[in-house]
This record gives sequence, structure tokens and C-alpha cells, in this order.
Amino acid sequence: MTGNPGKRPLNAHEPRPQPAAPECPPELNSVARQEWARLTAELSKLNLITHLDRGALATYCGAYSLWTEAVENLQKFGTMVKSPTGYPIQSPYLSIANRQAELMMRVASEFGFTPASRSRISAPPPDQLPLLELAADEYKRRPTVGAAKTLANDPRGTGLLGSHAKLRN
Repeated sequence: MTGNPGKRPLNAHEPRPQPAAPECPPELNSVARQEWARLTAELSKLNLITHLDRGALATYCGAYSLWTEAVENLQKFGTMVKSPTGYPIQSPYLSIANRQAELMMRVASEFGFTPASRSRISAPPPDQLPLLELAADEYKRRPTVGAAKTLANDPRGTGLLGSHAKLRN
């Protein structure tokens, strides 16, 4: 799949925060911190991480930590355990592992950790400018003729257009 298959207009004025590796949250345990360090190093190489990504990455790393703990316990105790009444039941660690894996996959697709999501991300070659650097002339703000005329004729001086100007007294 190439191009813009949905034919939706692309946002030329998409916010582009400065690439930077956020600080690891202190709430993460040692396993989550190791995953944080591994991922931030890889994402930083590609200029695909900013300070705004801290929460999403922390969610992924926390889920990864819980998933590894659940998988270790599944290996230790198995997928079936005995209930207090003696009947075999599914191990609670299996549902924990499955829930954390689902969460990890949702967040992973946002960061491009999966092959399918990676194909939707474009990163510049290493010898080019950082991914999120903009030229100054891309954000020149010139109001359209109609907008400038409406703002000039605004008797209240609110700077609001259309019906929104009526809401303010």
C-alpha cells in the first residue's frame, strides 16, 4: 500500500514537537525501566520520540513489565491450576498476560513497533535534517481577505468570528 489510499487531505499544519527522549517516570519498576531505556534509544535514533510521548511509552513499558511477570508465572505454574475446591481452572496469570499483550499491541502500533505500523511512518535518512524540524516560512500567518475584513469590522474587538462573537458580552 502506498500513497494516501483513503484520499483524506493531509494536515499541512500538524503540530511537530521537538524530538527529545522524555525522562523515565519513577513509578516504573526495574523491568519497565530496562524496556524504557531500550525503546527510547531506538526511537531517539529515528527522531520519533518527544516529551509528549512519555505517558504512552510509560503505559507500554508498564504493560511489558506485567506481561513478563505473568509469563514467568505461567511457565512456573502452567496455564491450568487447581481451584480451592480442587477443580482445574485457567490460571489467572493467563488473563493478565493476554490483557497486557493487547495493551502493548495497541500502544506499539502508535509508535511503529509492528511491521504494519512501521510501514505507515516516514522517517528521513540519517544524513537529512531531524524529522520534526520546520522551515520558518511554513508557518507564515496571513489571514484571508474575508477574515481580515471581518476582524476589522468586529465592533466588540473580540477577535472572534461568526456566531462565536455573539456569545461574548
